[in-house]
Amino acid sequence: MTTYNLPVTLLDECLNSILSLSLSEEEREIILIDDGSERSPIDFLSKRDDLIYIRQANQGLSVARNNGLQWAKGEYIQFVDGDDYLVTAPYEHCLDFVRYERPDMVFFHMTSSNCADTAFSAPQPVSGCEYMTEKNIRAAAWGYIFRKDVLGDLKFTSGIYHEDEEFTPQLLLRSKRVFDTNAPAYYYRQRKGSITHNTDKKIIDKRLEDILQVIVRLKCLVSQSPVESKIALERRVAQLTMDYLYQIIVQTQSRQRLDAAIDILQKMELYPLPDRQYTRKYTLFRKLISSHWGRQLLVRGLKVKR
Repeated sequence: MTTYNLPVTLLDECLNSILSLSLSEEEREIILIDDGSERSPIDFLSKRDDLIYIRQANQGLSVARNNGLQWAKGEYIQFVDGDDYLVTAPYEHCLDFVRYERPDMVFFHMTSSNCADTAFSAPQPVSGCEYMTEKNIRAAAWGYIFRKDVLGDLKFTSGIYHEDEEFTPQLLLRSKRVFDTNAPAYYYRQRKGSITHNTDKKIIDKRLEDILQVIVRLKCLVSQSPVESKIALERRVAQLTMDYLYQIIVQTQSRQRLDAAIDILQKMELYPLPDRQYTRKYTLFRKLISSHWGRQLLVRGLKVKR
């Protein structure tokens, strides 16, 4: 669990969702990383006996997660943001894969509803490389359980937004047994004060710059990878580049910013987008972004939701 100036009521709800799972005290280890909150929440939590509390100077989510990984002794890891929580029945379905299938990763879905009446799937395992080659991945680090041994020396890059977009593809390429479930196991709370909903121009500019740097670093990994991993990473880089251009349009509503971004991508050999049939959305976007009239249509047609 991670927290920064979150209300104790939210932390309690998150903690209780973990304690409600069918895990004995010997099977679970709950680590709460406080990223320099103005006031420590530990004395105000309703349940704190079964909790490792670590307080650090404010350094961001990446450092908090890295610290949690250093402290963690368990075989499997689950990241949980302190303002969210785990949905019991769907998450138990995912735990069954951990108990009986010895996975490297188990993916699940987020939900913004308390209703969990989905008929849970029973997927077969695939390699992370195969998964990335065939699908657009869901990169949020809270969206899966993973085996700690798979990590090796992999860590989150500190000081950036979109750190999950760099971390998750690399974790997948190290994974041999990946299960992609349809279980809506993670309750994601959309808060107005969160980074992803922040409309401050400086925050938006930093988010855009950070995702570009993530794309560049993943592109560098492509040339260092074996053929199978290279194909998987190329798809991920193309998808992130499309998302980057999409966010430029939606967040800035500026044709000038879009053209400038395309010029930068072209110099980095990231544009034009690869002519691949990844998804219908990708194919359509690629065609539109490749022409001047298409760019104008995108700028006029896409508007940010505040």
